[in-house]
Amino acid sequence: MEPPIPLVPAAAALRAGGSAPAVEAERLCDRIDRTDPVVRAFTPEPGRRRRLAAEARAVESRYRSRERPPLYGVPVGVKDVIQVDGLATHAGSVLPPGVLAGPQAEVVDRLRAAGALVAGKTVTAEFAIDAPGPTRNPHDQGHTPGGSSSGSAAAVAAGLVPLAVGTQTIGSVIRPAAYCGVVGFRPTYGRIPTGGVLANAPTLDTIGTFTTDVAGAALAAAVLCDGWPAEAEGALPGTAEGAGPPVLGVPVGPYLDQAGPLARAAFAGQLDALRERGLVVREVALLPDFDDVVRIFRTVNGYELARVHAELFPRFSALYRPETAAAIRRGHEIDGVAYAAALQARSSWRRRIADTMAVQAVDLWVTPAATGPAPLGLGSTGDAVMSLPWSHAGLPAITLPAGYAPGGLPLGLQLVGAESADERLLVWAAEVETALRGTPAQHGHR
Repeated sequence: MEPPIPLVPAAAALRAGGSAPAVEAERLCDRIDRTDPVVRAFTPEPGRRRRLAAEARAVESRYRSRERPPLYGVPVGVKDVIQVDGLATHAGSVLPPGVLAGPQAEVVDRLRAAGALVAGKTVTAEFAIDAPGPTRNPHDQGHTPGGSSSGSAAAVAAGLVPLAVGTQTIGSVIRPAAYCGVVGFRPTYGRIPTGGVLANAPTLDTIGTFTTDVAGAALAAAVLCDGWPAEAEGALPGTAEGAGPPVLGVPVGPYLDQAGPLARAAFAGQLDALRERGLVVREVALLPDFDDVVRIFRTVNGYELARVHAELFPRFSALYRPETAAAIRRGHEIDGVAYAAALQARSSWRRRIADTMAVQAVDLWVTPAATGPAPLGLGSTGDAVMSLPWSHAGLPAITLPAGYAPGGLPLGLQLVGAESADERLLVWAAEVETALRGTPAQHGHR
């Protein structure tokens, strides 16, 4: 694999003229030619080198006599459920691409307005559901990279691009980032507009980012998130004033029991490392009704998924993969009454978690990012359950690389913040990142 590329110094070098976008575009294509035949993070694009050269020249010309924007010349991977002008959207399917076409997504408008180059479309599970694509985990090609944003996570982990965007309905940013050993940031629901994104479940779908570190996540968030403070643009996490050290809440109970033995053992070591560095870690009983929360989430997700595909599925059902077709058919069995009740229950869950954080004085929830390391084989994208309750509530979450399982596969630590407190989450995540660095939990067994 290629060396990972931290976003902040890469972007700074391009803005300062240390390298030119056209040169970096050529280097990007060389990296993809060397590495992607094995990792398969990007969808095939025969004219990629020619297209990127033209995009790079256009960016150089546009900013020749103007101040260079934050992502000037930075190549970005874009999940193949996100519309990009000039690139077909397949969504990991074999449906005719014309039926999936649409105007460029708002998130891509923002990337390009910030000077970024679209490196290409990254592989997704079919329609961002369960049927996996061909991407392999850069740490061990026999293991899944996770899903459904598999290509985006792998592209950053394999050192192809410093930034990639994906989507999360349940755990499709947090889980693949953890499996691939990178930082995955899922903002508060709605913080990044989803216009121009093929939906899975519109009241759950959230755009997120993949970078090598928290500083990169903060730079990307300043470009992509609505309402990000202007003074925070390009600022490294940790520079915000008044945040103070966070109180970390461990949600003990049936939810935490979903993690497997390797994840739980690593999590205990990670918590010890954080305590040793002076952070307050507080156990809080949460989610005694976890099974009900899962059922309610599945009702919302299934109902919306079936309606998203209400026009396409009757026409092209024979072209859908079995896992996708089965999920859509299950959604057809959910009626409007059950869906309305599930939405009401979801609102109650959001209030309950906010009240618990206030009463227990918890700033961030801290959990394993996945049930364990990436599973063997490419037939599954892994279990998203560790992200489910937080996605259900629409809360911002981030996973940090936090050591390795025996055999060398990465493990992640998930931090979850309060609704709309994304900026503070990233400030605190940088503190946790620093606290973990150099500990046994961070080095693990490689």
